[in-house]
Amino acid sequence: MFSSFGKNIKVTVFGGSHEPEIGVTITGLPRRTSFDLTELQRFLDRRAPGNSPFATARKEPDLVRPAEGLHVADNMAVTMDRSITLTIANTNTRSGDYKNLRDIPRPGHADYTARVKYGGSLNMAGGGPFSARMTAPLCIAGGIALQLLRKYDIQTGAHIYSIGSICDAPMDPLDPDVPENDDFPVISRDAGKGMQELILQAKRDGDSVGGIIEVYAKNCPAGLGGPMYDGVESVLAPIFFGIPAVKGIEFGAGFGSTRLRGSENNDPFYAEKGTIRTASNHHGGILGGITSGMPIIARLAFKPTPSIAKEQRSVSLSKKINEKLSIKGRHDPCVVVRAVPVCQAALAIGLLDMIMEEK
Repeated sequence: MFSSFGKNIKVTVFGGSHEPEIGVTITGLPRRTSFDLTELQRFLDRRAPGNSPFATARKEPDLVRPAEGLHVADNMAVTMDRSITLTIANTNTRSGDYKNLRDIPRPGHADYTARVKYGGSLNMAGGGPFSARMTAPLCIAGGIALQLLRKYDIQTGAHIYSIGSICDAPMDPLDPDVPENDDFPVISRDAGKGMQELILQAKRDGDSVGGIIEVYAKNCPAGLGGPMYDGVESVLAPIFFGIPAVKGIEFGAGFGSTRLRGSENNDPFYAEKGTIRTASNHHGGILGGITSGMPIIARLAFKPTPSIAKEQRSVSLSKKINEKLSIKGRHDPCVVVRAVPVCQAALAIGLLDMIMEEK
C-alpha cells in the first residue's frame, strides 16, 4: 500500500509491517542534492525498536538501503533523478502472533475499519500499513530534510512533554532548546524518572499509556505559508496526523489560549536591531498561517497503544458474536518514547516543502 503527502516535495511511504520491506520515494528534491547516509542512519537509530525497556522487544537494525535515483560514494548520497527511493528490510517478524486478529479485531486499532474498507486484501500482520513501523520510512525522509534545513540555519528539536498525567518542564517559547538525550528525551530529569516508572508499571500491568510530544523549529524566516489552507498549520497538520496514534495537535498556546483574554494572549511586537520580534510567543511562530520569524512550537497528543495484554471485549467478524481478546506479540507500552524523532522528522519535511514553495 502507498500513502503520499506534500506539494513541492512529494513523499510516498510504502510497504507494511510484515512485508519484505518498507520504504519511501521522495520526489522534488533538486538534482545533485547531497546528504550523509551515516548521519541519516544515526537519526533512524533513535526510532529503531528493541533498544529500550520502554519499547517493543521486536529488534531490527532498520538499515537504510538506497534503491533508486541516487549515486552513493563514501557514505554520501547524491540525487541523480527527481525521484529517489530508499528502503528498509523487515527482518524480525512473527506473523503468527497476529493470526487470531484476522477475525477478532483489537479494540482501539484499525483492524476492524481496515477490514470494512479493504476486506481481506491487506496483510494486517503487525498492523500492516497502519503500524507504527511505517514511521521508519517517514524518518528517512525527515532525516534527509533535517540535513537540508541546516543549509538555511533552521534548527529543530523535540522532547517528551508528558506521559499520562506527568508533565515535563515546557520549552522556553522564545528560545527553545532541548538537551541531547536520545534514550528518553526530556528537559526535567525528575519528571523523566516519573514518566519512566509510569510506563514500566503499565507494562507490568499488561497495559499501555499515552502522552504528548513537543516539537520546535527556530530560525525559520518570516513569510513562509499563507492564509487558510495554505497556512503553516494546514501544511503540517496532515503530516502530523499521518503518524499512527496521533489524536490531537496544538500550535503555540493552543487549547490553553481559550482560557486567556485577548490582552493576555496577544504577543506584543518590538524592534531589535532592525528585526521585528514578539515579547511572548503564544502564537507559536505562526500568525494567519504565515511564519512570524519566532520559534514554531507544536504539541502532538498520542493515545495509549491499543495492543495490550489485558483481556478486552471484542467480536468475531465471521460469526458476528461477542468474544474476549488477549493480545500476544511485541508492542510498545508507550509509543511516545520512540515517536520523538518521528515528530521531528514530520516537522522538518513540512518546513522544507514550504521553503521549496518560496524558491
